[in-house]
Amino acid sequence: MTGEIYGTVDPVLYPNGASTPAAGAALSWSAVTAGTIGAIALSLTLLMLGSAFGLATVSPWPGVGARPETFTIGAGIWLVVTQWLSAALGGYLAGRLRVRWHGLHGDEVFFRDTAHGFVTWATATVVVAVVAVGATALTSLAPAPADVPTSKEAIDAARKVAATFAAFTGLSLVVGAFIASVAGVIGGRLRDMHP
Repeated sequence: MTGEIYGTVDPVLYPNGASTPAAGAALSWSAVTAGTIGAIALSLTLLMLGSAFGLATVSPWPGVGARPETFTIGAGIWLVVTQWLSAALGGYLAGRLRVRWHGLHGDEVFFRDTAHGFVTWATATVVVAVVAVGATALTSLAPAPADVPTSKEAIDAARKVAATFAAFTGLSLVVGAFIASVAGVIGGRLRDMHP
């Protein structure tokens, strides 16, 4: 054996019937890692800015500042914007930084670029989720304050806030995956325009 693995390509996509050597991996982990780091860094930056804006609008005094419902919706919208922008950056970087594939049909390149964007989004999401779960686990070890109000109204208000936050998070993650995939294709196409 010569060490090269040849595959017969689809004659519909490649009418001249040429065989091409199997070249490297279809997924460039270095590009995905770069996109993941970029996405997480932008997420952290935007979350800190959002926290600053949010904390500037609330007040501990009754009747002053944003109502909890308004604050929750504003925070949810900021979460969506953060996810979308960071997913776009991560997907674009992964597509733009990947190696150039020679001799592939346009549909295969489109799929690989989409996969680069999606895998970057998924990796960043899993890393952030693991860190969040770890941080939550550490904070759960601390003793809870004894004077926390536990009225039915307070519990119901907390449930509503958590449900709204979860809905915004789910929406932002689904659309973030799509945006990262599209951004991967855009970055990949721009990459292929240059040597």
